[in-house]
Amino acid sequence: METVTSRDGTTIAIERMGSGPPVALVCGGSVDRSSLAPLAALLAEDLTVLNYDRRGRGDSGDTLPYAIEREVEDLEAVIAAAGGSAGVFGSSSGAALVLEAAASGLPVDRIALWEPPFINDPSARPPADTAQTYEDLVAQGRRGDAVEFFMTKVVGMPAEFVAHARSEPWWPSQEAIAHTLAYDARIMGDYSIPTGRAASVKAPALVLAGGADFPWMRESATVLADAMPDGRAELLDGQGHNVDPAVLAASLIPFFAA
Repeated sequence: METVTSRDGTTIAIERMGSGPPVALVCGGSVDRSSLAPLAALLAEDLTVLNYDRRGRGDSGDTLPYAIEREVEDLEAVIAAAGGSAGVFGSSSGAALVLEAAASGLPVDRIALWEPPFINDPSARPPADTAQTYEDLVAQGRRGDAVEFFMTKVVGMPAEFVAHARSEPWWPSQEAIAHTLAYDARIMGDYSIPTGRAASVKAPALVLAGGADFPWMRESATVLADAMPDGRAELLDGQGHNVDPAVLAASLIPFFAA
């Protein structure tokens, strides 16, 4: 593991592996870099992979107050460590962060986004006060309730599943990073598809969605790709949000190695 220092002094932990064109990996909500470790190992056969912990997670530090701009600067520091420019892959809400970073002018060679959870239908979006709800629950010491809110009100898991999950061995790790749920909610905004920001992305962009996932995921991927000057959408047959890393790598390697 190596570290870089973001502009505000926050230490960002990176796991680097492989050789070839550099690609930074950005995880989604409620996880750290370990969630992308299987994908990183596959990509490292052809690429230099920088899989990093976003601030507030894993081995990275955190500096308050939170701002989306600070996370963009974190990615900027990772790209600098890659040599000054790099491809960037983002998963779920991490894909929304990658989109924002690319629109902000970071030196990205190309970007790939896995199912950024933007929702075209306003009635299907999470509550407008989602970020504040996370912050309030964490401030009250109710980290488990914050995780439950994420799983039920945002992801849409059954309450029975979450009730059982609270007794699972992995639940404490979810509570440990519960404060970062608000970070991702801030990045997602009102969950509408940010076509205006997407229009500012000049780098080649690949937006991926699972062929077996919710129809709105596929719709969002297509709308987002169409909004980018050099974007295209691709459906991965038979895949849901918890995509098979091997299937995902098969699309990402030729895209980033081009």
